Amino acid sequence: MVLIAVPKETALGERRVALTPEVVGRLVKEGWGVRLEVGAGLQAYFSDEAYRSAGAEVVPRDQLFQGAQVVFTVQPLERVDLERLEPGTVVAGLMYPHRDPARVQAMASRQISALAMELVPRITRAQSMDVLSSQATVAGYVAALIAARESSRFFPMLTTAAGTIRPAKVMVMGVGVAGLQAIATARRLGANVWAYDVRKAAAEQALSLGARVIELPISAEGEGGYARELTEEEKKIQHEALAKEVGGMDAVITTAQIPGRRAPILITQDMVARMSPGAVIVDLAAESGGNCELTKPGETLELNGVKIVGPLNLPSALSVHASEMYAKNLYNLSKLLIKDGQLAPDWSDEILAGALLTHQGEITHAPTRALVGGA
Repeated sequence: MVLIAVPKETALGERRVALTPEVVGRLVKEGWGVRLEVGAGLQAYFSDEAYRSAGAEVVPRDQLFQGAQVVFTVQPLERVDLERLEPGTVVAGLMYPHRDPARVQAMASRQISALAMELVPRITRAQSMDVLSSQATVAGYVAALIAARESSRFFPMLTTAAGTIRPAKVMVMGVGVAGLQAIATARRLGANVWAYDVRKAAAEQALSLGARVIELPISAEGEGGYARELTEEEKKIQHEALAKEVGGMDAVITTAQIPGRRAPILITQDMVARMSPGAVIVDLAAESGGNCELTKPGETLELNGVKIVGPLNLPSALSVHASEMYAKNLYNLSKLLIKDGQLAPDWSDEILAGALLTHQGEITHAPTRALVGGA
């Protein structure tokens, strides 16, 4: 029997858990053994008893990794935990290799097969394992709620005895999964929504949700559904066109990110200066540097009456549903790890090969290998 270990998350503010009782029940029925740390699911409102009822073993952390062949996490494991793993252990979770190259080197040194869930290829066969999409759905929804909460204005149109209140004007910059969810949520809250993305293909999706699309003579389609970096000339065109649009908005939600790199600057200081007092910017790219050049990760600033919110780890705010979606991503990945009841990953499979960060003592992901200095 292949044993999966699930630790309690220790990262500051992290409330998600890698597996839910429902998914544990499925895994146990399929022949997996599952062991969780005491209290692993409490921040996501899943009790230890619910896990035991699903067939899992619940133990203290010092017993958690003994005999475990697979470890499922949300955030990267601490280095002290890496030392507890046997060589050849498969660890799957979010890895953020560009943030801590030394941790990647430690995993390679321990001969851990690390699967970075954010590196799962964005192909049709891997959609059910796409953690970035599932968690971006949560982030986009929460971002729209933050914008409405922090705004000094109503989002919907209201007709009152004191007169008619016009709906808020909201712009969503970056129409990926998070952006689309932010558009849909802001629309449900009654706002008038504009959308902007450098990828032409994103415009049709934004239109289908009722947003008005801001079109520029720029097309920056990149690989894997992401946008490529703009040229200096394209950045100038974008800035000049967006400055006027941003200045007329009551709320702006930015979502543009490039995996493994600093987020692109979309909103400059002079653009913020054009916004009316009481306006708000919610920057979903705060953790990777921010789409607004004034963003401070984890803080809310107010400059000349404009609030700039730099939230961190928004999926954790909806820990129940975020955990449920994340756990199903891992459950679908688990089908690629086992064969005839044995741990037997086919590392040549394009999904596993794309997500594989370290294996057999080496850093297998080329950009990370270059970052660490082993290229």
